[in-house]
Amino acid sequence: MPDSNVRIRLGSPDLGEEETEAVRRVLHSGVLTNGAENEAFAQEFADRHQARFGVTFCTGTAALQAMLLAEGIGPGDEVIVPSMTFVSTATSVHHVGATPVFADIDPRTFNLDPRSVESRITRATRAVMTVHYAGQPGDLDGLARLCATAGVPLLEDAAQAAGAEYRGRPVGTFGRSAMFSFTPAKNITTGEGGMVLTDDPGIAERLKLLRNHGQTGLYEHETLGYNWRLTEMQAAIGRVQLRKLDGILGRKQLIAESLTRRLAGLPGLTTPHRLPDAQSAWTLYTCLLPGIRDHVLAHLLDQGIEARVYFPPVHRQPVSIRRDDGTGQAAALPVTDAVAQAMLSLPVHHRLTEAEVAEIADAVTTAVGRATSLQNATAEPMPVGAP
Repeated sequence: MPDSNVRIRLGSPDLGEEETEAVRRVLHSGVLTNGAENEAFAQEFADRHQARFGVTFCTGTAALQAMLLAEGIGPGDEVIVPSMTFVSTATSVHHVGATPVFADIDPRTFNLDPRSVESRITRATRAVMTVHYAGQPGDLDGLARLCATAGVPLLEDAAQAAGAEYRGRPVGTFGRSAMFSFTPAKNITTGEGGMVLTDDPGIAERLKLLRNHGQTGLYEHETLGYNWRLTEMQAAIGRVQLRKLDGILGRKQLIAESLTRRLAGLPGLTTPHRLPDAQSAWTLYTCLLPGIRDHVLAHLLDQGIEARVYFPPVHRQPVSIRRDDGTGQAAALPVTDAVAQAMLSLPVHHRLTEAEVAEIADAVTTAVGRATSLQNATAEPMPVGAP
């Protein structure tokens, strides 16, 4: 049940009469699945991201599994993934019978560190799956070079990154395939839904077979598949939402810049790092508040401003620890653990007014000031002669 105390929320989907009319049109058509809306949405989304092929899926998680299966990944294989992500990045690897191997992150972007990835490559490594945390690409050039040297494909979990760019090129074609998600927390939504982009016609064909029971013709099933189809109603909504994407990204860019201007230089807080060669989709606005994060979070919630930790690291989740090498210990990821203890995501959705942005920044400034003062007042005095 939504918290009635929350006045300023983390997200606010942009759904209106156009989406309603798109659904009405589909309902009146009588074609509710496997139709023209899915084909159009897939091609339009692929065109927007400069990819050759798009394949729609019922969820982003199903799309991740399909990407892995399309590469022939299964039992005995390893896929290197970050822990600083939503759990499905790793559990999708489990679902196909393979093993996720966690690598550490860059402490500035929270994306995979190629050096950590390199140290975890083994003969069993079949792919590296990078996540564009908060909608900002990481070191895609470094990861691509590493994967080419190792002879394994780079896959993109671009769930949060629709419209993001790296060196002037939309994300989604740097790896062999890329998954995008359309849950309500994303910049554009179909309620639930996902998309895989690829330039490889063979991968695209395998994805389509996986999505629809391995069916090549009516009741002719060539291979093992699943019911991972997106409905025509959702695809129609997605087409409308896609037309709004550039406007949403532009507005979020301005909001993020405003928040950064207001918060930059505040002692105890680090604003999101921006890579010079990347354009973020600003799905999240995540700050670092070492030692005072929980106090700031409590203050914001008390003021009716929704904030959240995105994400508790996957390698610390019970499902990951139970499936490790049998030691009962979580993977050693010191940077991920340090970031996880300090990170906090603030509202950055495109419907925020400038007055609300100012209110968020003022509340954060007040909370940081109080937390820092409390931290200083309760600090243990340093023993005489201590360095």
